[in-house]
Amino acid sequence: MDEKPLTIHSWPQAILHLDADAFFASCEQAVHPELRGKPVITGKERGIVAAASYEAKAKGVGRGMRLFEVKKVCPDAVIVPSDYETYSLFSLRMFEILRRFSPDVEEYSIDEAFIDLTGLRRSFHGPYEAIAEKMQDTIESELGITVSIGLSLSKVLAKVGSKHGKPRGFTLIPGRDIHLYLEKLPVGSIWGIGPDTAAYLNKFGIQTALEFARKDERFIRGHLSKPYVEIWHELNGRSVYPVTRESKNEYQSISKARTFTPPSRDETFVFAQLSRNLENACMKARRYDLLASRLVVFLRGQDFRSVGVELKLNLPTAFPADLSGPLAEGFRYVFRHGVLYRQTGVVLGGLVPENRLQFTLFDDTRRIEKMTRVYDAVDRLSEKFGKYTVMHASSLPTRIQAQHEGERGDIPERKQKGSLFKGENERQRLGMPVLKIKV
Repeated sequence: MDEKPLTIHSWPQAILHLDADAFFASCEQAVHPELRGKPVITGKERGIVAAASYEAKAKGVGRGMRLFEVKKVCPDAVIVPSDYETYSLFSLRMFEILRRFSPDVEEYSIDEAFIDLTGLRRSFHGPYEAIAEKMQDTIESELGITVSIGLSLSKVLAKVGSKHGKPRGFTLIPGRDIHLYLEKLPVGSIWGIGPDTAAYLNKFGIQTALEFARKDERFIRGHLSKPYVEIWHELNGRSVYPVTRESKNEYQSISKARTFTPPSRDETFVFAQLSRNLENACMKARRYDLLASRLVVFLRGQDFRSVGVELKLNLPTAFPADLSGPLAEGFRYVFRHGVLYRQTGVVLGGLVPENRLQFTLFDDTRRIEKMTRVYDAVDRLSEKFGKYTVMHASSLPTRIQAQHEGERGDIPERKQKGSLFKGENERQRLGMPVLKIKV
C-alpha cells in the first residue's frame, strides 16, 4: 500500500500567499486612471512585453512577445516604458500594508509575499478568511491595484490557491479540501518542481499533484532528494517552510543586464554598457557582503541570439577594478564586429560571504585593504548623492548616449521633472508613496 488519504481537519498553521495581479501594468493603471479597462503593456524601451494587463492578455498578448507582434494581435494596445521606480514604491507600500495585519511577512518578490496568520483570529475577532479579505480590500482601496490570495496550511498549498480565480481571486484550502485542488493540477505546476523532475515523476505514473501527495513517504525518500520530500510534506498540509521576516540577503548569483535602443555595433558603446552592468552587479554584491569567484559575460544581438563566456577568478572579489581585466577578456571573446547588439549582461557567480574569504601567502592584502576603502567611499557617495556619482572611465560613454533613443526613448513619468512626490528632489527620493490612491 503506497497511497494514503489526506485527512487534516484543523488549522495548525494559517499561511497566506499574496500575488499582485499584472503588477507593473496595474501600477500604470493606478497612477493613470484613464488607462483602466484598456490593454496596457509595459516594456516599450526594450521592444518586448515586460508586463501586460488582463485586458491585453485576453487579446493574446504574453510576456516576452515582441512589440511588432503585439500590434498585430492587439492594435489598440497602450504601450508605455517601464517605470521601475514607481513599481518599487508601490511594492514598498504594499508590504507596509501587509505588516499592519501580521509581523510575519516574507517579501518573496516585488509583487509576492507570504504571510503567517497563525494565532491572529483573536486579534482580529474573526476567522482567517475574514483577515485575508480585509487585507485584499485594503490594498485595493489604498493603492488602486488588485491582488489574488491563497490561504492554506503551508506555503506550497497557499501558492496553489493564489493561482485560482485571478484576477482578484481568493481561494481558501482547508485540510479537508486539499484533494479538490490537487486532483487536476499537473505535477509540474507545483511550486519547486521543474520540468525535468515532472518528467521523471511521470515515468512512475505520477501526473497530478494529488498523485504525488498521496505517494508513500518511503517512495518519495527513495526516489527524490530532500527538497522534494519537503514539498511532499507541504502538499499534505504539514508546514515545513517557515515564513521568514528577514529581507533576502543570500544569493547564489547576481545578474545585471541592459537593453538599449537603437541597437549598436559600436565596440566602445557596447563595452560601456557591459561595464555599467559590472558596476551595478558589484554594488549589489558589496551591499550583501558577497564576493564573486566566477564572472559570466554575455551579449545579445538584434536577432535575440545570445553568446556568452564564463571566466574563473583567481581571487573572489566584488571590486569592478579587479574584474575589469576579466571583463575585457570576456568581451573580446564574444564581441563580433559588424553585429548589431541590443543587450549586454554580466553574472557574478560562485558567491561567497566576505567574512569567509581566506587569503594565501601570495595575495596582496595591502592592496585589497586599499581597494576596500576606495569602494566604501564610492558606496557612501552613491548613497548620499545618487547612483553613478562616481563611475569607472569605461562606463562613461553610457552618459554620452542615452540608453534608449527614438520612439523607445520615452521617459517614464516618474523620472520627468514635475512628477516627484512632495518632499523629493532629483537626488533624494522617498521610500514609499505619500499620496493615497482610491479606486
